[in-house]
Amino acid sequence: MDRTPNTGRHAAADRKTVVTTDPAEAAAILRRGGLVAFGTETVYGLGADATDARAVAGVFEAKGRPAFDPLIVHLADAADVGRVAGQWPEEARRLAAAFWPGPLTLVVPKAAAVPDLVTSGLPDVAVRVPAADAARALIAAAGVPVAAPSANRFGRVSPTRAGDVLEQLGGRIDAVLDCGPCAVGVESTVVRVEGGAAVLLRPGGVPAEAIAEWLPVRAAADGEKGEMRSHGSPGRLPKHYSPGVPVRRDVADPTPADGLLAFGRAGVGWPGPVFVLSERGDPAEAAARLFKGLRTLAAAGAAVIRADPVPERGLGAAINDR
Repeated sequence: MDRTPNTGRHAAADRKTVVTTDPAEAAAILRRGGLVAFGTETVYGLGADATDARAVAGVFEAKGRPAFDPLIVHLADAADVGRVAGQWPEEARRLAAAFWPGPLTLVVPKAAAVPDLVTSGLPDVAVRVPAADAARALIAAAGVPVAAPSANRFGRVSPTRAGDVLEQLGGRIDAVLDCGPCAVGVESTVVRVEGGAAVLLRPGGVPAEAIAEWLPVRAAADGEKGEMRSHGSPGRLPKHYSPGVPVRRDVADPTPADGLLAFGRAGVGWPGPVFVLSERGDPAEAAARLFKGLRTLAAAGAAVIRADPVPERGLGAAINDR
């Protein structure tokens, strides 16, 4: 059985949102697990410490994002890529040298330090170094890689100014680092390098024609956009992580072969293996621990994983979607 202590962090909608132009002030908030929106050359992102699964769960909660799609991890410098990438292919190195800092995201195998929630439980991570000086200063001052989707509520337009962020997320996040208006105004281009080519997963701030000067470019087929290992991209994930055994939301009549994802209880008396997502019924804690729970129960030999019901609101909807 596995437990996580209460961190005491605020719920998504009861925060005082600070606006600052000081990267050091914003970095201190990131280091203690807070949520900071910051401007890049593309759009404003909503950042959290990419090594802190609980902080990352807060990003989904604040955005009202209904599914745990992969997030892009932002670095201050290309020299830091080893902190998040388990492998760094030569083709990726060439593209990074050509376009970083800049609006190009590279999808590569992830390092063990990257929580599953960042990559939607998949083995690859999307990573880039933003061109905006203030964004890199923030990440460098924080001393951690920063996971950040666009800083908007789900279904709304991506923000390109600090005021846009406050309109959508004021009171739901801890701070906005005002970096001025975004120069590019559209999201980064996302590519995966494979077989000596760059597979275009999402068009964006770097034109495919520019990438083609360094590597052959292949457009991803519709079926190739399902998951990051075999062709997925942040924001385009219809297929989610699977633990390899059936997962059900029926907890009646369990057998010793049934594992339990417990929510709002300790799971005492369950005949099979138990993983406690959140004994106190906290959806943010449960979201941060979901993928670990699935892996743990599968490794424990559960033939079926049964999941306690989670309220269908906020992060509960995302957990149930999984």
